[in-house]
Amino acid sequence: MRHTVKFFFAVAVLLFSIPASSQPEKKAVMQKSDPTQAASMLADIHAVSPALERYTRDRVLGDLWKRPDLSPRDRSIVTLSALIARNQTVQMGYYINLALDNGVKPSEISEIITHLAFYSGWENAMSAVVNAKNVFHQRGISPDQLPPAPAELLPLNEADEKRRATSVEQNFGAVAPGVVQYTTDVLFHDLWLRPDLAPRDRSLVTVSALIASGQVAQVTYHLNRAMDNGLTQREASEMLTQLAFYAGWPNVFSALPVVKDVFEKRVR
Repeated sequence: MRHTVKFFFAVAVLLFSIPASSQPEKKAVMQKSDPTQAASMLADIHAVSPALERYTRDRVLGDLWKRPDLSPRDRSIVTLSALIARNQTVQMGYYINLALDNGVKPSEISEIITHLAFYSGWENAMSAVVNAKNVFHQRGISPDQLPPAPAELLPLNEADEKRRATSVEQNFGAVAPGVVQYTTDVLFHDLWLRPDLAPRDRSLVTVSALIASGQVAQVTYHLNRAMDNGLTQREASEMLTQLAFYAGWPNVFSALPVVKDVFEKRVR
C-alpha cells in the first residue's frame, strides 16, 4: 500500500483550526524566539531549586548544547524526539522554538511529530500537536510551509525491504499478522519514504525516541539503519550524551551495551 499516512491530515486540521481573522500574516523571515523565554525558565527553576538552575545554566545550556560533535540542529531533533516520546510537554514550546532557531524547518517538525505517532504512540503525538500549534501560530507559520498529506514518496530499496519483510514475516507473521501487515504497508512502504524528513534524520528521531523511552530491544536494527543512512559514529555517540540529560542516565546506560555492540560489529 503506497498511499500516504492519513495521520498528517488530522495534524494539519488541529494546527490550523485557528480562525483566519486571528492568524498572523506569513512572515518572509521567521521570527526568532524571545530571548527572555530562557531567562524566565531559569528564574522559575531558581525559585524551586537553585542547584538545578545552576546545572541547567552552566552544564546544559552553557556546555552541552555547545559541544561540537553534534550540530545545534541535530541536538534540537534529538531533544524534541525525547520530549515527544516521553510526553513531556511543559517545556516543549521552548524547545520547538529553539529547534526553529537552530534550522529545523517547520515541515521537519511536522514530520517528526507524524513519525513519532507510530514510534511513541498516537496520544504522545497529539500532545506535541498542541504545543506545535501554538508555536506555529505565534511565528506565523502557515499551512503552505508544511508537507502535504499525499506526498511523492522516496524510492524504496527493494532488496533491503525484502530482507526486512521476510524476517519479520517468518518471526511474527503467525503471532500478529495485523502488526506485520501495517509494519510493511504503512511504516516501511509509506511513512519512512515521506520526503520532508531526510532518511538520516528520520533514523535519528527513531533511535532517540527508542532510547528515551527505554525500548532498547529495537535499537540495534534502527541504529544500524541510522548509520547506513549517514549518521556517523561520532554523531551517534554525542546523541547519547544529549539524551543523558533529556532522558536520564539510566535510559542511556541501558542502551550503551547495545550501541557498543553495534559500533564494534560495524568495524569488523
